[in-house]
Amino acid sequence: MRKKWSAPRLLSRRDFLRLTAAAAGTAAAGGMLSGCSEGGSENVRLMVWSPSQDQAKDSGEWLQTCCSRFAEQHPEWNITFVYGVADEAGAAGTVSQDAEASADVFMFANDTLTTLTDAGALAKFGGIYADEITSTNSQGLVDSLTLDGYVYGVPFTTNTWFMYYDKSVFTEEDVKSLDAMLAKGVVSFPFTNSWYLPAFYFGNGCTLFGDGTQEELGVDFGGDNAVEVTNYLIDLYNNPNFIVDADGSGMAGLRDGSIKAMFTGSWDAAAIKEILGDNMGVSALPTFNLNGVEKQMYAYAGSKAIGVNTNSKYMVQAIQLALYLGGAEAQQLHYDLRTVIPCNTELLADPAIANDELVAAQNDTFDRTSILQPFVSGMSNCWTPVENMGKGIRSGQITHENAAEQTRAMNEAMNSNGIS
Repeated sequence: MRKKWSAPRLLSRRDFLRLTAAAAGTAAAGGMLSGCSEGGSENVRLMVWSPSQDQAKDSGEWLQTCCSRFAEQHPEWNITFVYGVADEAGAAGTVSQDAEASADVFMFANDTLTTLTDAGALAKFGGIYADEITSTNSQGLVDSLTLDGYVYGVPFTTNTWFMYYDKSVFTEEDVKSLDAMLAKGVVSFPFTNSWYLPAFYFGNGCTLFGDGTQEELGVDFGGDNAVEVTNYLIDLYNNPNFIVDADGSGMAGLRDGSIKAMFTGSWDAAAIKEILGDNMGVSALPTFNLNGVEKQMYAYAGSKAIGVNTNSKYMVQAIQLALYLGGAEAQQLHYDLRTVIPCNTELLADPAIANDELVAAQNDTFDRTSILQPFVSGMSNCWTPVENMGKGIRSGQITHENAAEQTRAMNEAMNSNGIS
């Protein structure tokens, strides 16, 4: 049975102080104690979801450690934690289907924001909470979690992809240009993956929904500038030093030495470091030469965040836990245990973190060579047509002779409710 929709809940500073005072047992207008233990602290039960890696013993049990530290910092609450497994991409689907039975606090990818808000399942952060988020994160990160003027989560990392390369083959100057790299060594790219392939179209001025939020403007991937990119991609695919990365072939090639550069995210850093060792180089995206002009590749970018369920019975505690899990102390531990790249501005100013080339590459990509991935509903129509473009070039069905026709067909499909 479908749960009744509930409006997103926004706690003010006054509400927080009133509820905290009530929990501590002090007099407050309209406040009352609930479920107190013998010691006077309030009994609280919080269900928390995260990816399994954040709870695994061999990864340091990040979530359990953070929750334990949070509890120690709040003796006024006698907290029982209940842990569940849900990754950032899948949590939104589960929460939106049955918010009342879902976790109080969970992790989500920002591109699922509208799924959660449409279901009325994601709490807004306002007042002092929003101030804390905006004061410790870049504007781009805040924007990635803002809808209709409200912030809906606490970011804990940027989410994008960039380039890894073999330093023994490419210099720091080489990696500024994809074409310069192709002249020296084999480069792998997820050509048939629609999260990656638009990087070239963005580089030549193609747009999605205006500034990414103007759904009424639709997709502009069909003009002459887009056709130029399709023709470039046909030549790129046929370059003998270019390999399509699919089903792990890029990593396999890096391991056996047949590939010298690949594009992926921080989640593959440990495996690539094991393969390349001190020769591992990391960089933001290069340019590509289109008809004699250097064009910048742009990756999709977003964030991963801590969200709070509007149905939580312990909203004050849930919001405070979310702020802690997305804060500097928890991000530092996430980085130490699992190399999750921090985004907190205080941590990024720490030389020990700032000098990590992986951190620098991911944040340079986010700040300079990426666009925020739109989370308007029409975005769901954009994935399959772009994937089919990459597959069509790979199969030889899309050629220079029909590039214009096929590009405009891709654009038409991206602007429809599906491919007919």
